[in-house]
Amino acid sequence: MVIERRWAERQFERLPALATELVQLKVDLIVAAASLEIAAAKQATTTIPVVMLTPFDAVETGLVASLAHPGANVTGMTSMTLAFDPKRLELLKETVPGSARIAVLWCKAGPGSDFLVWTGRWTWEGLQVTARTLGVHLQRLEAGEPDDYEGAFAAAISARAEAMVVEQCYTNVLHQQRIVDLAATHRLPAIYSGRPWVRAGGLMSYGPRWRDVERRAATYVDKILKGAKPGDLPVEQPTKFDLVINLQTARALGITMPPALLMLADEVIR
Repeated sequence: MVIERRWAERQFERLPALATELVQLKVDLIVAAASLEIAAAKQATTTIPVVMLTPFDAVETGLVASLAHPGANVTGMTSMTLAFDPKRLELLKETVPGSARIAVLWCKAGPGSDFLVWTGRWTWEGLQVTARTLGVHLQRLEAGEPDDYEGAFAAAISARAEAMVVEQCYTNVLHQQRIVDLAATHRLPAIYSGRPWVRAGGLMSYGPRWRDVERRAATYVDKILKGAKPGDLPVEQPTKFDLVINLQTARALGITMPPALLMLADEVIR
């Protein structure tokens, strides 16, 4: 098996050309990581199978017709990340019950990332609904470059934010350790999207088991290369989710984790 790798280096406008390049190489299958990459691959070919890895809601964003019958040449996993944000906000509010102002750290959209702008707006609207229910005010912050993070945290502290939700998006993942360190420096309790953040020193995370998602995506590659049609393979959603808590970080922040959350946690770092 020969694997051709292409990476846009955060220059989203390059994705259509990279997808076209793979099509011209006559590859047998394309694995596309996230929504922008999948959309580019789908636009570049209607015949080469495309396996999705971690897109936002694949049906809502138009990447497939339905989960049961995706149709066309696209199938795979859909991360449903957007549905997790309200739950993360609820968990954070339970951890810091007196919080009235919560910051949300977003990735700044760049050239060619109109899709991210749209999905970000959708996520923000869902978070606002949950925030009103919980009685908290949200402060939206955006970062696109390494130097943006200092300013984003300074703005959060200036606005008296008492906690933070860190979005799962490319720039944030790229600067994971910087974000975790800044949260510690500013003594800001934060919730993240997955286990690696907590192992890096973050307070807590809630989200799919990404390794499990990646393994499930590999089974699609296997089936398709053995002759299955992608349009006939139902799209899967994550079935395993992890709540991970770092008690060392909680103690450093002066937070007593609610016993109910500790009982629900899949992993507690002591």
